[in-house]
Amino acid sequence: MRSGLTNDSGLEIRSATPDDDAALRALNNAAVPHVNVLDEEQFAWIRGNADFAVLALRDGRVDGFALALRNGTPYWSGNYAWFGERYDSFLYLDRIVVAPRAKRAGVGRALYAAMFAFARGRWARIALEVNVRPPNPDSIAFHEAMGFVRVGARSYDGGEVAMFERPV
Repeated sequence: MRSGLTNDSGLEIRSATPDDDAALRALNNAAVPHVNVLDEEQFAWIRGNADFAVLALRDGRVDGFALALRNGTPYWSGNYAWFGERYDSFLYLDRIVVAPRAKRAGVGRALYAAMFAFARGRWARIALEVNVRPPNPDSIAFHEAMGFVRVGARSYDGGEVAMFERPV
């Protein structure tokens, strides 16, 4: 990911660094239950092992971030393992979080556009899951509008997710 790409609306997409971890983890943990809570060590591991780790800035404030890992990474996530059992080549979007103040302002689309460009020619597909229980219908609708297709479901303690993929 090249650093400092700015779009016409003043949104800057740049690579995340360890210096960003505290702010990104706070944004992540404020988004529960749409993503799981992470402690400092877990967040640093995911960001440090992510092939795609970017954030979106507008006016110096973090409006969102995305973290994605390639297939074959030794990751503890059951959702990641689900895709690993089915696909040889994928980039797994572990989490994307948009700050409440930045919802419906193009942040998610900008992060996805950067991820699609990054993944092109490297992986066959982008894989991700969206909560069904607890429900996240806005995210499901967003992903379907972005061309993702439901390829399965996975239940876990206290929840269920829909599994999605999109060819790159």
